[in-house]
Amino acid sequence: MTEQDGVDDADLAESEPSEPTTGETDEDDGTAGSVADPDAAAILDRAGYVAEENVLTPRQAEVLALRERGLTQTEIADRLGTSRANVSSVESSARSNVEKAIATVAVAEALEAPVSLRIPADTDLYDIPDRIYAACDEADVKVDASTPELISRITDHSDAAFDGRRLVESLTVSVTAEGEISVRGP
Repeated sequence: MTEQDGVDDADLAESEPSEPTTGETDEDDGTAGSVADPDAAAILDRAGYVAEENVLTPRQAEVLALRERGLTQTEIADRLGTSRANVSSVESSARSNVEKAIATVAVAEALEAPVSLRIPADTDLYDIPDRIYAACDEADVKVDASTPELISRITDHSDAAFDGRRLVESLTVSVTAEGEISVRGP
């Protein structure tokens, strides 16, 4: 428990009130509002954060907003009246949720894309562009990227998936009707 507000640190990490506030406390039970820090509330408001439409809890959004502005976990803990360990846990969960949301969006985009192909492990990097071009030709989709550009996009996204030129783990490459390429995996 923090002496400042009588709220257990675990409750701060898990609280999910419906709307961000600017530091007011709930008059009924004395617990901190969903976004206790006024600076974070302003940042989240400018970013268009709406708790009901987001994968981040208000506390996670608040911690990320402050971290992205350069505050240390200790500084955030002091501002929120909790422990650094709690802020660390909330930040870790938030970053994990962001990664999952990005992966979910990539899957949704791949489902809508007219071209989606799985590139199996052991494929030579230099063979991948030809596979992409062939699949796009079959779907009558124009790719506005040269072979070197495709190779660069693939390796930029998934460096760890390659051992030299050999693909270590399979990848999924999707191409939208507009020719935009996304790479997912491993």
